Amino acid sequence: MLLVVTVAVLGLGLLVGAVDRLVPLLIFLPAVISGVGSVAQTTTASVWVVATIGFVVASEGEGIGMDLGAMTFTALFGVWSVLSCRYRIAREEEIHRLRSAGAALQSQIVRPLPVRTADVVVDGVYEPVEEDATVGGDMYEVVDTDHGTRVMIADVQGKGLHAIGAAIALLGAFREAAHRERSLAGVVEALETAVVRHNEGARRTGEYERFVTALVLHIDARVEVEAVNCGHIAPYLVAHSHAWQADLGEPELPLGLGRLADKRREAVRFAFPPDATMLLCTDGVTEARDPRGAFYPLEPRLRAWARRSSSALAEALLDDLHAFTAADFGDDLAILTLRRSGSGRH
Repeated sequence: MLLVVTVAVLGLGLLVGAVDRLVPLLIFLPAVISGVGSVAQTTTASVWVVATIGFVVASEGEGIGMDLGAMTFTALFGVWSVLSCRYRIAREEEIHRLRSAGAALQSQIVRPLPVRTADVVVDGVYEPVEEDATVGGDMYEVVDTDHGTRVMIADVQGKGLHAIGAAIALLGAFREAAHRERSLAGVVEALETAVVRHNEGARRTGEYERFVTALVLHIDARVEVEAVNCGHIAPYLVAHSHAWQADLGEPELPLGLGRLADKRREAVRFAFPPDATMLLCTDGVTEARDPRGAFYPLEPRLRAWARRSSSALAEALLDDLHAFTAADFGDDLAILTLRRSGSGRH
Protein backbone atom coordinates (compact mmCIF):
# COMPACT_ATOMS: atom_id res chain seq x y z
CA MET A 1 0.00 0.00 0.00
CA LEU A 2 2.80 2.43 0.91
CA LEU A 3 4.59 1.88 -2.39
CA VAL A 4 1.38 2.10 -4.44
CA VAL A 5 0.26 5.39 -2.87
CA THR A 6 3.74 6.90 -3.06
CA VAL A 7 4.17 5.98 -6.72
CA ALA A 8 0.68 7.30 -7.50
CA VAL A 9 1.33 10.67 -5.83
CA LEU A 10 4.81 11.13 -7.29
CA GLY A 11 3.70 9.93 -10.71
CA LEU A 12 0.78 12.38 -10.76
CA GLY A 13 3.11 15.15 -9.58
CA LEU A 14 5.57 14.47 -12.37
CA LEU A 15 2.73 14.25 -14.90
CA VAL A 16 1.32 17.68 -14.06
CA GLY A 17 4.65 19.20 -13.08
CA ALA A 18 3.64 19.88 -9.50
CA VAL A 19 5.62 17.45 -7.36
CA ASP A 20 6.29 20.17 -4.76
CA ARG A 21 2.56 20.69 -4.22
CA LEU A 22 1.41 17.05 -4.26
CA VAL A 23 4.11 15.31 -2.22
CA PRO A 24 2.92 16.89 1.09
CA LEU A 25 -0.22 14.75 0.73
CA LEU A 26 1.89 11.79 1.86
CA ILE A 27 2.03 13.35 5.34
CA PHE A 28 -1.47 12.01 6.05
CA LEU A 29 -0.66 8.42 5.06
CA PRO A 30 0.52 7.34 8.58
CA ALA A 31 -2.68 8.77 10.10
CA VAL A 32 -4.78 6.69 7.71
CA ILE A 33 -2.84 3.51 8.52
CA SER A 34 -3.01 4.22 12.28
CA GLY A 35 -6.80 3.84 12.10
CA VAL A 36 -6.69 0.32 10.67
CA GLY A 37 -3.19 -1.09 11.01
CA SER A 38 -0.75 -2.12 13.72
CA VAL A 39 1.81 0.00 15.55
CA ALA A 40 4.59 -1.55 13.45
CA GLN A 41 2.75 -0.73 10.21
CA THR A 42 2.14 2.86 11.33
CA THR A 43 5.77 3.28 12.35
CA THR A 44 6.91 1.94 8.99
CA ALA A 45 4.57 4.32 7.19
CA SER A 46 5.86 7.30 9.22
CA VAL A 47 9.51 6.49 8.49
CA TRP A 48 8.69 5.86 4.82
CA VAL A 49 6.93 9.21 4.43
CA VAL A 50 9.74 11.15 6.14
CA ALA A 51 12.34 9.40 3.98
CA THR A 52 10.34 9.94 0.77
CA ILE A 53 9.75 13.62 1.40
CA GLY A 54 13.39 14.05 2.43
CA PHE A 55 14.50 12.40 -0.80
CA VAL A 56 12.25 14.65 -2.87
CA VAL A 57 13.49 17.75 -1.00
CA ALA A 58 17.11 16.73 -1.62
CA SER A 59 16.41 16.03 -5.28
CA GLU A 60 14.51 19.25 -5.95
CA GLY A 61 16.86 21.48 -3.99
CA GLU A 62 15.56 25.03 -3.60
CA GLY A 63 12.77 24.51 -6.07
CA ILE A 64 10.43 22.78 -3.70
CA GLY A 65 8.49 24.60 -1.00
CA MET A 66 9.59 22.24 1.76
CA ASP A 67 11.95 23.52 4.46
CA LEU A 68 13.35 22.16 7.70
CA GLY A 69 10.22 23.23 9.61
CA ALA A 70 7.96 21.26 7.24
CA MET A 71 10.17 18.18 7.61
CA THR A 72 9.98 18.50 11.37
CA PHE A 73 6.20 18.73 11.17
CA THR A 74 6.13 15.59 9.02
CA ALA A 75 8.18 13.68 11.59
CA LEU A 76 6.06 14.93 14.52
CA PHE A 77 2.87 14.03 12.66
CA GLY A 78 4.25 10.54 12.17
CA VAL A 79 4.99 10.22 15.90
CA TRP A 80 1.46 11.40 16.68
CA SER A 81 0.07 8.76 14.28
CA VAL A 82 2.04 6.01 16.06
CA LEU A 83 0.78 7.13 19.48
CA SER A 84 -2.78 7.29 18.14
CA CYS A 85 -2.45 3.76 16.81
CA ARG A 86 -1.20 2.53 20.21
CA TYR A 87 -4.19 4.20 21.91
CA ARG A 88 -6.65 2.73 19.40
CA ILE A 89 -5.30 -0.80 19.87
CA ALA A 90 -5.39 -0.45 23.67
CA ARG A 91 -9.03 0.69 23.50
CA GLU A 92 -9.94 -2.18 21.17
CA GLU A 93 -8.33 -4.68 23.54
CA GLU A 94 -10.23 -3.17 26.48
CA ILE A 95 -13.51 -3.36 24.59
CA HIS A 96 -12.76 -6.97 23.65
CA ARG A 97 -12.13 -7.84 27.32
CA LEU A 98 -15.35 -6.12 28.37
CA ARG A 99 -17.34 -7.92 25.69
CA SER A 100 -15.81 -11.24 26.70
CA ALA A 101 -16.78 -10.55 30.31
CA GLY A 102 -20.25 -9.55 29.16
CA ALA A 103 -20.60 -12.75 27.15
CA ALA A 104 -19.51 -14.81 30.17
CA LEU A 105 -22.03 -12.96 32.35
CA GLN A 106 -24.74 -13.45 29.77
CA SER A 107 -24.10 -17.19 29.61
CA GLN A 108 -24.71 -17.37 33.38
CA ILE A 109 -27.81 -15.17 33.40
CA VAL A 110 -29.45 -15.78 30.03
CA ARG A 111 -29.46 -19.47 29.19
CA PRO A 112 -28.86 -20.18 25.48
CA LEU A 113 -31.97 -21.43 23.73
CA PRO A 114 -33.41 -23.87 22.86
CA VAL A 115 -33.46 -25.94 26.06
CA ARG A 116 -34.85 -29.48 26.07
CA THR A 117 -36.00 -31.36 29.15
CA ALA A 118 -37.93 -34.58 29.63
CA ASP A 119 -41.16 -32.57 29.59
CA VAL A 120 -40.77 -29.58 27.26
CA VAL A 121 -38.69 -27.92 24.57
CA VAL A 122 -38.18 -24.23 25.35
CA ASP A 123 -37.17 -21.78 22.63
CA GLY A 124 -37.39 -18.03 22.27
CA VAL A 125 -35.54 -14.74 22.01
CA TYR A 126 -34.08 -12.20 24.41
CA GLU A 127 -33.28 -8.55 23.73
CA PRO A 128 -32.08 -5.97 26.29
CA VAL A 129 -33.15 -2.35 25.80
CA GLU A 130 -29.57 -1.04 25.99
CA GLU A 131 -27.93 -1.63 22.61
CA ASP A 132 -24.46 -2.44 23.95
CA ALA A 133 -25.70 -4.57 26.87
CA THR A 134 -25.91 -8.33 26.72
CA VAL A 135 -28.22 -8.65 29.71
CA GLY A 136 -30.93 -6.56 31.30
CA GLY A 137 -33.73 -6.68 33.83
CA ASP A 138 -35.77 -9.37 32.07
CA MET A 139 -34.74 -12.95 32.73
CA TYR A 140 -35.81 -16.54 32.34
CA GLU A 141 -34.63 -19.94 33.48
CA VAL A 142 -35.50 -23.57 32.81
CA VAL A 143 -34.52 -26.26 35.34
CA ASP A 144 -35.02 -30.00 34.80
CA THR A 145 -35.54 -31.56 38.26
CA ASP A 146 -36.61 -34.88 39.75
CA HIS A 147 -40.01 -33.28 40.42
CA GLY A 148 -40.56 -32.05 36.87
CA THR A 149 -39.54 -29.08 34.77
CA ARG A 150 -39.58 -25.70 36.51
CA VAL A 151 -39.71 -22.61 34.32
CA MET A 152 -39.44 -18.99 35.40
CA ILE A 153 -39.80 -15.77 33.44
CA ALA A 154 -39.41 -12.55 35.36
CA ASP A 155 -39.06 -8.81 35.01
CA VAL A 156 -37.09 -6.79 37.55
CA GLN A 157 -38.37 -3.28 38.25
CA GLY A 158 -36.23 -0.90 36.22
CA LYS A 159 -34.49 -1.33 32.90
CA GLY A 160 -31.21 -2.51 31.49
CA LEU A 161 -28.02 -2.86 33.47
CA HIS A 162 -29.37 -1.25 36.65
CA ALA A 163 -31.56 -4.28 37.32
CA ILE A 164 -28.84 -6.95 36.96
CA GLY A 165 -28.08 -7.25 40.69
CA ALA A 166 -31.63 -8.28 41.55
CA ALA A 167 -31.71 -10.54 38.48
CA ILE A 168 -28.62 -12.45 39.60
CA ALA A 169 -29.97 -12.87 43.14
CA LEU A 170 -33.28 -14.18 41.80
CA LEU A 171 -31.73 -16.60 39.32
CA GLY A 172 -29.43 -18.11 41.95
CA ALA A 173 -32.36 -18.64 44.29
CA PHE A 174 -34.49 -20.22 41.57
CA ARG A 175 -31.80 -22.63 40.40
CA GLU A 176 -31.34 -23.89 43.94
CA ALA A 177 -35.00 -23.92 45.06
CA ALA A 178 -36.23 -25.59 41.85
CA HIS A 179 -34.34 -28.75 42.86
CA ARG A 180 -34.82 -28.47 46.62
CA GLU A 181 -38.52 -27.62 46.97
CA ARG A 182 -41.12 -30.24 46.18
CA SER A 183 -43.97 -27.73 45.85
CA LEU A 184 -44.09 -24.79 43.46
CA ALA A 185 -45.29 -22.56 46.29
CA GLY A 186 -42.10 -23.46 48.17
CA VAL A 187 -40.00 -22.39 45.17
CA VAL A 188 -41.78 -19.04 45.06
CA GLU A 189 -41.27 -18.49 48.79
CA ALA A 190 -37.53 -18.97 48.26
CA LEU A 191 -37.65 -16.38 45.46
CA GLU A 192 -39.48 -13.94 47.74
CA THR A 193 -36.80 -14.39 50.40
CA ALA A 194 -34.02 -13.80 47.84
CA VAL A 195 -35.56 -10.53 46.62
CA VAL A 196 -36.17 -9.28 50.17
CA ARG A 197 -32.56 -10.00 51.14
CA HIS A 198 -31.27 -8.32 48.01
CA ASN A 199 -33.35 -5.24 48.81
CA GLU A 200 -32.01 -5.17 52.37
CA GLY A 201 -28.47 -5.09 51.01
CA ALA A 202 -29.42 -2.45 48.44
CA ARG A 203 -30.92 -0.26 51.16
CA ARG A 204 -27.72 -0.39 53.20
CA THR A 205 -25.61 0.70 50.22
CA GLY A 206 -27.99 3.44 49.10
CA GLU A 207 -29.20 1.64 45.98
CA TYR A 208 -32.79 1.34 44.89
CA GLU A 209 -34.95 -1.46 46.25
CA ARG A 210 -36.69 -3.37 43.48
CA PHE A 211 -39.66 -5.67 43.20
CA VAL A 212 -39.94 -8.37 40.56
CA THR A 213 -42.90 -9.62 38.57
CA ALA A 214 -42.53 -13.32 37.83
CA LEU A 215 -44.37 -16.30 36.44
CA VAL A 216 -43.21 -19.68 37.74
CA LEU A 217 -44.41 -22.95 36.16
CA HIS A 218 -44.20 -26.62 37.02
CA ILE A 219 -44.58 -28.93 34.02
CA ASP A 220 -44.60 -32.72 34.04
CA ALA A 221 -46.38 -35.51 32.16
CA ARG A 222 -49.81 -34.31 33.29
CA VAL A 223 -51.90 -32.21 30.89
CA GLU A 224 -52.37 -29.56 33.55
CA VAL A 225 -49.55 -27.17 34.40
CA GLU A 226 -49.05 -25.59 37.81
CA ALA A 227 -48.40 -21.86 37.90
CA VAL A 228 -47.78 -19.14 40.44
CA ASN A 229 -48.24 -15.71 38.93
CA CYS A 230 -46.51 -12.94 40.89
CA GLY A 231 -47.92 -9.95 39.05
CA HIS A 232 -46.67 -11.12 35.66
CA ILE A 233 -48.32 -11.59 32.27
CA ALA A 234 -50.30 -14.83 32.10
CA PRO A 235 -49.23 -17.41 29.48
CA TYR A 236 -50.69 -17.49 25.99
CA LEU A 237 -51.60 -20.77 24.32
CA VAL A 238 -51.60 -21.23 20.56
CA ALA A 239 -53.12 -24.19 18.70
CA HIS A 240 -55.14 -24.87 15.53
CA SER A 241 -55.37 -21.22 14.41
CA HIS A 242 -56.53 -20.18 17.86
CA ALA A 243 -54.75 -18.17 20.53
CA TRP A 244 -55.95 -17.51 24.05
CA GLN A 245 -54.58 -16.40 27.40
CA ALA A 246 -54.61 -18.91 30.24
CA ASP A 247 -56.95 -18.03 33.10
CA LEU A 248 -54.79 -17.89 36.24
CA GLY A 249 -57.25 -15.82 38.23
CA GLU A 250 -56.16 -12.76 40.20
CA PRO A 251 -52.37 -12.43 40.10
CA GLU A 252 -50.39 -12.54 43.33
CA LEU A 253 -48.23 -9.63 44.49
CA PRO A 254 -44.82 -9.21 42.83
CA LEU A 255 -41.78 -10.73 44.53
CA GLY A 256 -40.41 -8.44 47.21
CA LEU A 257 -43.88 -7.30 48.28
CA GLY A 258 -45.06 -10.56 49.85
CA ARG A 259 -45.19 -9.03 53.34
CA LEU A 260 -48.15 -6.93 52.16
CA ALA A 261 -50.29 -10.01 51.50
CA ASP A 262 -52.41 -11.71 54.14
CA LYS A 263 -51.69 -15.24 52.86
CA ARG A 264 -49.05 -17.30 51.09
CA ARG A 265 -48.97 -17.43 47.34
CA GLU A 266 -50.72 -20.52 45.97
CA ALA A 267 -50.35 -22.42 42.71
CA VAL A 268 -53.18 -22.67 40.19
CA ARG A 269 -53.59 -25.10 37.31
CA PHE A 270 -54.36 -24.68 33.64
CA ALA A 271 -54.42 -27.05 30.67
CA PHE A 272 -51.42 -27.30 28.35
CA PRO A 273 -52.54 -29.67 25.55
CA PRO A 274 -49.88 -31.79 23.81
CA ASP A 275 -50.50 -30.10 20.45
CA ALA A 276 -50.35 -26.54 21.77
CA THR A 277 -47.54 -24.01 21.98
CA MET A 278 -47.28 -21.94 25.14
CA LEU A 279 -45.89 -18.44 24.88
CA LEU A 280 -44.44 -16.53 27.83
CA CYS A 281 -43.30 -12.93 27.55
CA THR A 282 -42.40 -9.85 29.53
CA ASP A 283 -44.12 -6.47 29.32
CA GLY A 284 -41.60 -5.32 26.74
CA VAL A 285 -43.95 -7.15 24.34
CA THR A 286 -47.39 -6.28 25.69
CA GLU A 287 -46.55 -2.63 26.37
CA ALA A 288 -44.81 -1.99 23.05
CA ARG A 289 -46.36 0.90 21.13
CA ASP A 290 -46.26 2.09 17.55
CA PRO A 291 -45.23 5.70 16.72
CA ARG A 292 -48.88 6.80 17.17
CA GLY A 293 -49.07 5.31 20.67
CA ALA A 294 -51.19 2.21 19.93
CA PHE A 295 -50.36 -0.95 21.91
CA TYR A 296 -49.06 -4.05 20.17
CA PRO A 297 -51.96 -6.44 19.29
CA LEU A 298 -50.35 -9.64 20.59
CA GLU A 299 -53.27 -12.05 20.58
CA PRO A 300 -54.40 -11.36 16.96
CA ARG A 301 -50.79 -11.76 15.81
CA LEU A 302 -50.49 -15.11 17.59
CA ARG A 303 -53.66 -16.37 15.91
CA ALA A 304 -52.21 -15.42 12.52
CA TRP A 305 -49.01 -17.39 13.27
CA ALA A 306 -50.64 -20.36 15.00
CA ARG A 307 -49.41 -22.84 12.38
CA ARG A 308 -45.74 -21.89 12.76
CA SER A 309 -43.19 -23.87 14.71
CA SER A 310 -42.41 -22.65 18.22
CA SER A 311 -38.98 -21.28 17.24
CA ALA A 312 -40.37 -19.56 14.14
CA LEU A 313 -43.17 -18.08 16.25
CA ALA A 314 -40.73 -16.30 18.57
CA GLU A 315 -38.64 -14.97 15.68
CA ALA A 316 -41.73 -13.76 13.83
CA LEU A 317 -42.96 -12.00 16.94
CA LEU A 318 -39.62 -10.23 17.49
CA ASP A 319 -39.38 -9.13 13.84
CA ASP A 320 -42.97 -7.88 13.92
CA LEU A 321 -42.31 -5.94 17.12
CA HIS A 322 -39.36 -4.21 15.47
CA ALA A 323 -41.54 -3.25 12.50
CA PHE A 324 -44.51 -2.21 14.70
CA THR A 325 -42.46 0.06 16.97
CA ALA A 326 -40.11 1.26 14.24
CA ALA A 327 -37.36 -0.45 16.29
CA ASP A 328 -37.94 2.03 19.12
CA PHE A 329 -38.17 -0.32 22.12
CA GLY A 330 -38.56 1.28 25.52
CA ASP A 331 -37.92 -1.82 27.62
CA ASP A 332 -36.05 -5.11 27.79
CA LEU A 333 -37.99 -8.02 26.39
CA ALA A 334 -37.97 -11.80 26.66
CA ILE A 335 -40.11 -14.25 24.69
CA LEU A 336 -40.27 -17.98 25.43
CA THR A 337 -42.14 -20.65 23.49
CA LEU A 338 -42.80 -24.07 25.07
CA ARG A 339 -43.90 -27.31 23.46
CA ARG A 340 -44.26 -30.76 24.94
CA SER A 341 -41.10 -32.73 24.22
CA GLY A 342 -42.91 -36.03 23.74
CA SER A 343 -40.09 -38.00 25.36
CA GLY A 344 -41.83 -38.30 28.70
CA ARG A 345 -40.33 -38.61 32.16
CA HIS A 346 -39.16 -42.00 33.39
